[in-house]
Amino acid sequence: MAEIHVLIILFVVGVTSAGFLPSQAEVVLFAVLATGEYRPWLLVLVTTAGNVVGSVGNYYLGKYILKFENKKWFPVKKKYLEKAENLFARHGPATLLLSGIPFIADPITVAAGMSKVKMWVFLPLVSISKACRYAVVWLLFIGIF
Repeated sequence: MAEIHVLIILFVVGVTSAGFLPSQAEVVLFAVLATGEYRPWLLVLVTTAGNVVGSVGNYYLGKYILKFENKKWFPVKKKYLEKAENLFARHGPATLLLSGIPFIADPITVAAGMSKVKMWVFLPLVSISKACRYAVVWLLFIGIF
């Protein structure tokens, strides 16, 4: 498969992996690394970029989600929204350094949007965390861990 196609697939899987759609970018990245046909640093970079883009989507979801909290169809109870906001407010933007950890990343990035964290703070912290996430996959692949 042409490298550009693989990069596009990794980017899309990275985006969906950061959202609430079921996707495992780590598995796909590991599988592509196993082919040995592509530059590993580029695969990690593109997967990271896709995951960061997905996290920005979560941020904006959180930023605007509160406009709908009084609607009957709103799926999240008010007490859970308050709990997420309080947790994020207590620990601050440094919490975003945990956004590379699977399963807790989505709520953290949504809570950052709800807390109206500045994008210039959000992007570097999330990017560092996501890059570490996929670098660990690469390191696992080459046998360092």
